[in-house]
Amino acid sequence: MQPAVDSPRILRFGNFEVNLSAGELRKNGTKLKLTGQPFQVLSILLERPGGVVTREELQKRLWPDSFVDFDHNLNASVNKIREALGDSAESPRFVETLPRRGYRFIAPVDGSSNPTPGNPAAAETTVVSVSAGSRKPGKYLSRSRILGYSVAALFLLMAGSVFLIFRNA
Repeated sequence: MQPAVDSPRILRFGNFEVNLSAGELRKNGTKLKLTGQPFQVLSILLERPGGVVTREELQKRLWPDSFVDFDHNLNASVNKIREALGDSAESPRFVETLPRRGYRFIAPVDGSSNPTPGNPAAAETTVVSVSAGSRKPGKYLSRSRILGYSVAALFLLMAGSVFLIFRNA
């Protein structure tokens, strides 16, 4: 059942509150600047906390007629979301990147249809938990770390090979 048009849809996670009707993101009550496509991407991710939102789905919903700048626009939008939330791709608390697949909102989200002004505890709240199989921050290595470790291993392998060649010469 959809909330009535006159009752705002409020979602909370961490210190943040998103008013989907007004298109506002707040941190501890202070309005943050996140509008347009970045806000729309965040809204779509918040529709399914813990679930994967594919790049293709985001493209169809937000950029249906654009193919040229889609990757750039999506990456820029996700970066703006992370900046507003104080999040990072390497150690995500909110938005997890699934390489070449899409994104997942990994924090628990509280949803409320109609909060009571001045008394958020009095609002009826539905808690939506992140799926148990979602990744915990820091459990996996980022692409840049994997690349760094691969380069270091290749360097050590080459140094060992050079050492053996000169030792046997």
